[in-house]
Amino acid sequence: MSLERVLNTLESFGLSRVESEVYVYIAKAGPSRLKDLSNALRMTKVQLHSTLQNLEKKGIVTSKPERSALFSALAFEELINRYVELNIEQAKIIKETRQELLDNWRKMGKQNNT
Repeated sequence: MSLERVLNTLESFGLSRVESEVYVYIAKAGPSRLKDLSNALRMTKVQLHSTLQNLEKKGIVTSKPERSALFSALAFEELINRYVELNIEQAKIIKETRQELLDNWRKMGKQNNT
């Protein structure tokens, strides 16, 4: 799988382009410090800090609070598995409420015509 395809896939999971690039770097390079990430990705520490916070909130990156935090990424396979499970759950919910959704849709059409 090419880097571009991986980045596009991560974006389809809801990550921004920058979040995707930071995730890929950490996942491939291994645990990294903010300074090293800034140098490698040519990003400011301020931009990286907010991106890393977003990735931590999403459970994709973790940090060890040392003197200089070390950031680690969730394994790509685990990330894909989470996304698959999430989509399966969303599909189940839609399937369970399908008839109600369709009924509501039909009622909306009738209301607009009257």
